[in-house]
Amino acid sequence: MVADAQRLARMLGELGRVTDEPGQLTRTFLSPAMQRANTLVATWMNTAGLATRVDTAGNLIGTLPAPVPTRRTLLLGSHLDTVRDAGKFDGALGVLLPIVALATLRRRGISLPYNVEVVGFSEEEGVRFARAYLGSEGYTGRLPAAALTLRDASGVTIKDALRAFNGGTFAAPVFAHQRGDVLGYVEVHLEQGPVLENEGLAVGVVSGIAGQSRFTLRWVGRAGHAGTTPMKLRRDALAAAAEFTLAAESLARKTAGLVATVGMMAVEPGAANVIPGEVRHTLDVRHARDAVRRAAVATLQRTASRIAQTRGLKLTWQKSQDHAAAVCDAALTRALGRSVRAVQGRELSLVSGAGHDAVVLSACVPATMLFVRCREGLSHHPREYVATSDLAVALRVVDDFLMTQAPVSAP
Repeated sequence: MVADAQRLARMLGELGRVTDEPGQLTRTFLSPAMQRANTLVATWMNTAGLATRVDTAGNLIGTLPAPVPTRRTLLLGSHLDTVRDAGKFDGALGVLLPIVALATLRRRGISLPYNVEVVGFSEEEGVRFARAYLGSEGYTGRLPAAALTLRDASGVTIKDALRAFNGGTFAAPVFAHQRGDVLGYVEVHLEQGPVLENEGLAVGVVSGIAGQSRFTLRWVGRAGHAGTTPMKLRRDALAAAAEFTLAAESLARKTAGLVATVGMMAVEPGAANVIPGEVRHTLDVRHARDAVRRAAVATLQRTASRIAQTRGLKLTWQKSQDHAAAVCDAALTRALGRSVRAVQGRELSLVSGAGHDAVVLSACVPATMLFVRCREGLSHHPREYVATSDLAVALRVVDDFLMTQAPVSAP
């Protein structure tokens, strides 16, 4: 597996150079770099024996049929988009590792008695439209019509972007599988946290994924001269947004397991000597228990209303995403755990605070995840790193899992 892990590391490095922003890794939904990434990954899929296609949501799909026709299918994958100034492992690892694993089995002359489908989802990070999972929602036929009206920073709607990508028309894809035909969905992902490193383990099994709510808030006050408007007469939208941001941080610090983040903010008119008259910003709230997350959102909505009223501002909320916490399938997770124990000798169960495409897939089919150790728990950062030795362990686990799902045949 050492040579295969080294090959995987080289592929991750090559894909990590496919970017829309020279000097840093950025690939967003349906961007030119995303389309180049699909082309590159498709060549690796083809070399591994997979037939490839791209659906109308921009997802790259590679299919390896069983030697004897069957509808039984195992799904593997993750996303090919990135955050801005990203690392090269997030998402890409879960697409490229199954390709290398299948190529290894093919080289050894091993055939699987079920179909395998590897998916590179076109969008998971929510960078362009502040809504995550557009790729997996499209792939499963669960993309809400209301989401198509969301706009990016240039005013382009999701529907407009999809129409342009598809040559002027857009028909949402339909999930290609019946639930009973799917053995499951397995997503390999770097941990994005420090637990595995602290435990001295290369891989761990995910038991569940935290729920997530995302909003865009718009505060409207009144712009004015920074030198001539008295403080008591100001209706400063940025001051209100800042007060709210600190309130969100305070609530999260006081609530065990809760995280709340304001990650994007636009200020208008945006001049040094003008009081901000309008601010738009995102809000991301997550917790492993849906009741706690929803209570936090309700508290923050009341807080925002109080701030707006006190400061004489207008306030609007737009919900861009609301996903319940996901519990990984028990049987599939046990099977993956057996492969982890067979390879690593010890199994560790983790809960993911980050969102993953497995959240969407788990609503349709049995789903589970394998986490791979990352250095210092660092992710969404250019220094994101997975050691080649840990890639080798993950490859061995996936190969074992593939071969133990059903009897395999070899020459």
